[in-house]
Amino acid sequence: MAIKKAKDVIDVKIDAAAVVKEAEKKVEKKAEKAAEKPAAEKKVAEKKVAAAEKKVATAAKKAVKKAESAVAAVAKKAPVKKAAAKDVKADVVLQFAGKEIEMKDILEAAKKDFAANNKAELKSIKLYVKPEDGAAYYVANGDITGKVNL
Repeated sequence: MAIKKAKDVIDVKIDAAAVVKEAEKKVEKKAEKAAEKPAAEKKVAEKKVAAAEKKVATAAKKAVKKAESAVAAVAKKAPVKKAAAKDVKADVVLQFAGKEIEMKDILEAAKKDFAANNKAELKSIKLYVKPEDGAAYYVANGDITGKVNL
């Protein structure tokens, strides 16, 4: 859809350029005819040429404004693609001494241990898994420590 809109903007710009070129050609023809006429008629012709030049300038300005507004409209409506951060499903499994323990299970056990031993609300938790001890140690809310067995 954005490509179609961009094409429309390009077409508007091309149309604007065509209008300006046609108007310039008309002014040149009028100027050539004015040069061929006698002095009295030259003044009238020069006025007509000046009026035609003014019309060309006005038409050009309108065409440019139309093209600019079309470009602005397309720019507003064009979808901006952002790199979406996707949540990746990850499972972390600790393998040690023939056992497999999922880290989410250790985390849940630490949260339950904290809730059972403390009245404070759990705001943050940091786990330290030590398979050689068969335990995971945690620090909750920055200063409360605990231990859960693996």
